[in-house]
Amino acid sequence: MNLLKAVSLKLASTMMFALMGAQARYLGGVFPVGEVVFFRGLFALIPIVIFFGMRGQLRGALKTSRVKAHLVRGIFSVIGTFCTFGALARLPIADVTAIAFIAPLITVIFAALILKEKVHAYRWSAVVVGFGGVFLMLMPYLGNHAELTASMTLGLAFALTNAVSSGGATIQIRRLTATESSAAIVIFMTLIVMGVSLLTAPFGWRMPETGFELAILIGIGIAGGLGQMLFTDSYRYAPASFLAPFDYTAMLWAFLLGFWMFGEIPTSSVLFGATLVAAAGIFVILRERALGLKRLREPPMSPIAAMADDEADPDAAVTPVLAKAS
Repeated sequence: MNLLKAVSLKLASTMMFALMGAQARYLGGVFPVGEVVFFRGLFALIPIVIFFGMRGQLRGALKTSRVKAHLVRGIFSVIGTFCTFGALARLPIADVTAIAFIAPLITVIFAALILKEKVHAYRWSAVVVGFGGVFLMLMPYLGNHAELTASMTLGLAFALTNAVSSGGATIQIRRLTATESSAAIVIFMTLIVMGVSLLTAPFGWRMPETGFELAILIGIGIAGGLGQMLFTDSYRYAPASFLAPFDYTAMLWAFLLGFWMFGEIPTSSVLFGATLVAAAGIFVILRERALGLKRLREPPMSPIAAMADDEADPDAAVTPVLAKAS
């Protein structure tokens, strides 16, 4: 265990995800979303292949008997990635990042509905509080209909859809990890996203006109791939329950990059709502850890990590200390 190294890797991963988002926002009005998504996947393969290659995990990574399961996981990722970049082209980085914080809460709902897990009052309360935070974040948009443009409305729809798809991807990852390696899950997902995005090539793709535009497209993929790998590697050096709350530093990076690159300043409603959503998400994470649950090593394409559990009834037994806190 090396807590300092673990935290450093985790903070670096959230910074990479935020940097990916900032670059995608920069190109949002320049290139079609499908083209940006393709480059994200193409150049993300570089750090992914290096990472798993150094670990000797590439051999046999594409051999699987669960092609349909990978396709379902890939569909969720396609929806999430397209919606993320679509939202970033229309909304401030901090707003999109804050809305993404509800992904762990969506996972709780899907776990109850799809996996038939028993979710009791503690986690349902966190879900309610979290969605209250989302409502607060949306107030600046809903409160002034005159300024709510069609583009902003579409951006909000994309951001919310991304959070839902991330929850769905988490559920599918839970199923895949029973038989599939981390390398297989990540590589199949990346190839599926690339394949679908390539289908959009006839609809407005264009060649980068400058070396700077090409560098940004490449940078989106490199940052996304590095973020995924740094995130995964951080869990080699510290427990998931210790590292999970650091996912929410993504909001800090989003604020800094948004202000530096675009002059964006989050409203007080967004900041307060994001705090509520983050608190609810952290509660769910710590609650699940206390119940003997463990984090998936390969999260969805999102700065927010997903949780998985191995218990039939996760709320059946609670440690005495957290029972009082709940």
